Amino acid sequence: MAFRADTEAENKAITNQYKKLLRTAYQTLSLSDKRLIRKALSTAIDAHKNQRRKSGEPYIYHPLAVAQITAEEIGLSATGIAAALLHDTVEDNAAYTLKRIERSFDEKIVRIIDGLTKISRFDKNPEEVSTQAENFRKLLLTLSNDVRVILIKIADRLHNMRTLGSMPRHKQQKIASETLFIYAPLAHRLGLYNIKTELEDLGLKYTEPDIYHAILTQINESKEAQAQYIDAFAAEIEDKLKKAHIDFTIKGRSKSIFSIRRKMLRQGIPFDEVFDRFAIRIIYKSDLRSEKFTAWKIYAVVTDVFTPNPTRLRDWISAPKSTGYEALHITVLGHQSRWVEVQVRSERMDEIAEKGYAAHYKYKHGIHDESGLEKWLNNIREVLENPEINAVDFVEDFKLNLYAEEIFVFTPDGDIKKLPKGATALDFAYEIHTEIGDHCLGAKVNNALVPLSCKLKSGDTIAIITSQTQYPKADWLDFVITSKARSKIKAALKAERKKIAAEGREILSRKLRHLRVDLNEKTTRQLIAFFKEKTSRDVFYKVGTGEINSQAIKEFVSQRGSFFKLLKKITRQATPNAIKRTAPSHQRGGLVFGPDEQKLDYTLSPCCKPIPGDEVFGFLTIDKGIKVHREDCPNAVSLQGNYAYRIIKAKWVDSPYATSQAILKLEGLDSVGIVNKITEVVTHQMKMNIQSFSIHSEDGYFTGVLNLRVKNKTQLQRLITQLRKIDGIKKLRRL
Repeated sequence: MAFRADTEAENKAITNQYKKLLRTAYQTLSLSDKRLIRKALSTAIDAHKNQRRKSGEPYIYHPLAVAQITAEEIGLSATGIAAALLHDTVEDNAAYTLKRIERSFDEKIVRIIDGLTKISRFDKNPEEVSTQAENFRKLLLTLSNDVRVILIKIADRLHNMRTLGSMPRHKQQKIASETLFIYAPLAHRLGLYNIKTELEDLGLKYTEPDIYHAILTQINESKEAQAQYIDAFAAEIEDKLKKAHIDFTIKGRSKSIFSIRRKMLRQGIPFDEVFDRFAIRIIYKSDLRSEKFTAWKIYAVVTDVFTPNPTRLRDWISAPKSTGYEALHITVLGHQSRWVEVQVRSERMDEIAEKGYAAHYKYKHGIHDESGLEKWLNNIREVLENPEINAVDFVEDFKLNLYAEEIFVFTPDGDIKKLPKGATALDFAYEIHTEIGDHCLGAKVNNALVPLSCKLKSGDTIAIITSQTQYPKADWLDFVITSKARSKIKAALKAERKKIAAEGREILSRKLRHLRVDLNEKTTRQLIAFFKEKTSRDVFYKVGTGEINSQAIKEFVSQRGSFFKLLKKITRQATPNAIKRTAPSHQRGGLVFGPDEQKLDYTLSPCCKPIPGDEVFGFLTIDKGIKVHREDCPNAVSLQGNYAYRIIKAKWVDSPYATSQAILKLEGLDSVGIVNKITEVVTHQMKMNIQSFSIHSEDGYFTGVLNLRVKNKTQLQRLITQLRKIDGIKKLRRL
């Protein structure tokens, strides 16, 4: 079974990959399915015959790898596999149009390829969209056509991340940031936990490589001890489970590098203090009817041997997550007094956790109830129907709800509703229906009257009180947390604002005409600049509400001559190609920007306080020039993922005179002379200037914040090494 390729070796590799694709497909493939996949591969080989990847490999290796992911790891059927093989044909070869594909393949495949082609154009032409947030919003719009578009796009992104090493550094960072910002959360929400974890780890590998490799090294060093611990734990319960006539397997699951990093940051602890670096998974065989009973039987066996932590019990079998995830999570006190998470799943539950969307439908068996996943997809479609929703707000709200813990509440009729933890009575009202949310006046929770901002708890029964005279208010946004509620409130407020702005425009036009000024495009631009607003609608709205009154309009008319000469001059200086070319004297030799390594004005961002030697990038702000951030800045992923087109490459150059601020946090055991030891190292040993040093001691333990001037990162790292040698210092990190 041969395919035409440039060399015999490449031809053999393609044939082997094709056979593997058929052999490892999650769904059972019929003879006609195999013919369809073969036909799609032949078409893809022809379309990409003259193309090579950055690594030098034939381009066809990429669609084959994406198809393998969709077949084996996501679990799509023959239609999805064929679409994955063809996903780049229309985008990368002008000879292959949608009409040409339609002549050879059915309408479903054409629709999927059309959706994937549109997404590729968003990716490759960021100028077509204002931000990556708008890109994400348009990507989600494809859900209304076919969710397989998103699943194949996730597979495409996963293979690109696996092969990102051949790309230049700046592209690695952009793609990795976008992956953490968009694709990992999407994979999580579609139940693709393994893919989500790999995307997060690969994202960290390219956004913070030093941290990634440091954690990976520590994980590898502790692997043997971890395996021994899991074996010892399993040995304690295996006999008891067998005696209970349970057919099971026990596996260990390591916490991902990204999750470990997140916990270290959130709790301010080193790697050694992350105690839940792995979990133990018990996977059992059971028919559908006995699943729940068997899970609790296993719970009884495990908690007979090990002491459970009742506050950490999670029952996602009785009430599955909205992603479709089902399992029983038990936390018990294991050997060496370590808390261990035990995950109990049936083989069906495990398959759904591994394959997500595809397995969810495999096991549906004709059930017509709307699943959590379908309900989520329907909610997304409903939210996206409003084209005026701000894309950045939408993405932030959406991501906020992706990882939220869930609560289960009831309507007065006893229907169960799932909401994110922290949801309010108003979130519940919008969950029922938009009209009920818009006219919500109050609520009764467990028959007690409560305000709209009342936070709900699992088990609450809620009745909503409505009034036709009630309308959404801006302060509602202060306490709702679901993306649906926030988007509906914003849409209602925007519609009201639009109405007021239309009235304001009429008022402004009339007042300017009275002052012999026409309200044209030039005047509108001048009004926006004069009143320091973002858009013309903002100006019109403020006129409509009276914030911009007749006197302010008269001042605008009287000053417009001299004011706009100055504005024109400032605007010319503010454009990216005309930023002032000479840095101020205190920054000479500090940083250069762009491929031409130009010296431009900049400021160091206060959120991460970069110093010479740090890996940094420039971010072009709207009104404050270039701000420089460290690549491991807490805001870096958001900036690079959402505003990639405003990122400027930055590079340090030597400056013998410049110094920068660095702040260190120290913790340890309080002892006589500890302050003297610290200042001795800083001022005498390292010859550095301390700007401030605050220290607080309580019950024999101290915390201190050291603010000092440093020449570069190398000097700072030498200082940290010396301070760590001081007896009594237990933790030290740069803020």
